[in-house]
Amino acid sequence: MLRWTDSHNHLQDPRLGDPGPVIAAMKQAGVARCVVNATREADWQAVEKLADAEPGFVMPAFGIHPWQAHTAGTGWQDRLASLLEKHPQASIGECGLDQWITSPPLEIQRPVFIDHLRLARGLDRPLTIHCLKAWGSLFDAFSEAPPPARFLMHSFGGSIETARRLIPLGAFFSFSGHFLHPRKSAVLDVFRQLPPDRILLETDAPDMLPPAEIITHPLPENLNHPANLAAIGQALAAALGMPPETLAEITRRNAWRCFGFGF
Repeated sequence: MLRWTDSHNHLQDPRLGDPGPVIAAMKQAGVARCVVNATREADWQAVEKLADAEPGFVMPAFGIHPWQAHTAGTGWQDRLASLLEKHPQASIGECGLDQWITSPPLEIQRPVFIDHLRLARGLDRPLTIHCLKAWGSLFDAFSEAPPPARFLMHSFGGSIETARRLIPLGAFFSFSGHFLHPRKSAVLDVFRQLPPDRILLETDAPDMLPPAEIITHPLPENLNHPANLAAIGQALAAALGMPPETLAEITRRNAWRCFGFGF
């Protein structure tokens, strides 16, 4: 069985229900490891609990999503630093900038993101970045607070020109199953042009549902099961013109290089 790495999901999301059966299905489908991203301080404990219960399978990431930037309470930076000290294998995320939404506005998102950047660089922790329709603002933020040596542009939907600006800074790029929809063919074209040693794979479960013909583990309400990762990987490998075994190994090694965990 191929061994796949999910570089970005939200296994703690209550929409997925009891994580026990979900994790069992993931393992049965060939998912060997996953990076579980928090979205706000209120779910840091849930991510921590998953990491403690599934060491070696769940790699925790703690941060505040731009959609949740307004929930950042006074002193969150110190609490995050303490949590990261407690979990040396943890990365920082999900954080970033999003101008697709109007609330919270960029004026609230930006200082929260800047603090994530400073913390990641100061602690030399990899960072997972969400960026949607905010590429200019992203590079402006990098001018004020440079990113750490390794960071993931999760569910990357930017142009190849944007990717080429990010690569020298240390960026990796993860592909989600949502981009297998025909209307997202431009994203596939970008991934065909990316250096293979910068490509990762993700589900973003329970979001970013792939096309119906890709889904192996259906859920109600159009939710995305993280066990769909294997089918997403098979489909991406076909689109990139490589054997699935090759893509599984490439993305596994790239996850190790990006996040620093072993095989």
